[in-house]
Amino acid sequence: MASVSSCRVGLKSGFLVHCTDTVAAKKVALPKRVFAKRNGGTKRNSAKLGRGCVRAEAQSTETEGISTELAADLRARTQGSLIPETLKEMEGNLELQQTLRDIKEKGQKALTKEERAKRRRALEGLGLPDFNSKLKSSGLDLLKHSPTTILQINIGLYCNQACNHCHVESSPLRKEMMTRDTVDEVLRVLRNSKSVTMLDITGGAPELNEEFRYLVTEARKLGVEVLDRCNLTVLSEDGQEDLVEFLAANQVRVVASLPCYSSENVDLQRGKGVFEKSIRGLLDLNEAGYGKEGSGLFLDLVYNPGAGFLPPPQAKLQEAYESELKLMFGIVFNNLFTITNMPIKRFADFLVQKNELESYMKLLVDNFNPGAVGGVMCKDTISVRWDGALYDCDFNQQLEMDVAGPKKTLKDIDCVEDLTGNPIFADSHCFGCTAGAGSSCQGATA
Repeated sequence: MASVSSCRVGLKSGFLVHCTDTVAAKKVALPKRVFAKRNGGTKRNSAKLGRGCVRAEAQSTETEGISTELAADLRARTQGSLIPETLKEMEGNLELQQTLRDIKEKGQKALTKEERAKRRRALEGLGLPDFNSKLKSSGLDLLKHSPTTILQINIGLYCNQACNHCHVESSPLRKEMMTRDTVDEVLRVLRNSKSVTMLDITGGAPELNEEFRYLVTEARKLGVEVLDRCNLTVLSEDGQEDLVEFLAANQVRVVASLPCYSSENVDLQRGKGVFEKSIRGLLDLNEAGYGKEGSGLFLDLVYNPGAGFLPPPQAKLQEAYESELKLMFGIVFNNLFTITNMPIKRFADFLVQKNELESYMKLLVDNFNPGAVGGVMCKDTISVRWDGALYDCDFNQQLEMDVAGPKKTLKDIDCVEDLTGNPIFADSHCFGCTAGAGSSCQGATA
């Protein structure tokens, strides 16, 4: 059964916004739903985004979006770096501080090994199978690499945010960044790889790597599509004032994180002030043509649950996002991708702290969908770490489960076709990609 609670969400103009939060105890749940409360028969033209804001005067009930004045006010209030606020929140996060101490004392590799052991014990304690056994009992073959069409690059772990669910544990404290020499190795392999059609750049906040723009422009010269996994707040960081213009000029596809369309949910998961800056970023992208029909500039959004439940149906949730973002802010986009939280790193820590790791693993296994296996991203994707090491997927990268065979780094291969047919290493976290409608970096798979 799902429990439903109501709360008031502050969005920034004159009308009051309420939302209903549905939290699933078992299968799936819809996120917070935002409703505009009418005042004297009129509707204010946007949501109240935070403290100290200017309220928009009432407009007709047909008006969608926010006024020019309110948009200008939003841009003025969200200018500047989010990093000081992120660092302040990190200092006050006792669980995160303990994790940082553990990393310093034990090392990341030892903690990763402990985390995998906890997931394995959770399955064993519940009498549940491991992932490969589940594939076999379902009459499915073990996973192998098909020809790679997507080369996914984690260009570095430095980020202006420190999100609660982050499976790469990025923050402003991380210093691991891809160098020019490794970027050139990426481009060499990309140039030689005939099957690759997309370069998928992620992080951290990939745009904050000083080699990001070089990588983008050189990759575009090779004729491949470039995708930027953007947290939106980076668009208002100091020194990134022309980032939207750069992305548009190179026709970079933007996949942007927005786990809900309410301020409370987003700030709770991603940090104080993130929602306002995200809305500002979306408005700037729309102004440059992103998300608009016929522009050739694609803007996709990503939703992931705020707790231990599966995403709702992707198509239905996209309708809700389209309706609410258009109504409240006049924002448009192309697609919404729903992504299941993987039980690794910070989200695994969250589950352990809540004593919910076993129940979440059971949820994933109970909702195993054989129809989602064919679309798992590891089959047609190769993941590259900031130092050039190769992995079957971004999640395996964070668990330091490198690719099978002797070719372990970019320098070991001429092209991605060298890895076609290799077995894919699977572990208990893989149930996250095959539960319900399936999950990948491109959204649902079934």
